[in-house]
Amino acid sequence: MLRRALIAIGGAATIAAILRMRGIVGTQPQSGGWRPITGSQ
Repeated sequence: MLRRALIAIGGAATIAAILRMRGIVGTQPQSGGWRPITGSQ
């Protein structure tokens, strides 16, 4: 039973890694984030 759980977790992690590499999951934010530093700061 423990072996089945480890195989399931490993398979889920592999699928998540593939999807993340292809850009389906976890898209980058399109706005916000760091602002450029101006001379007055």
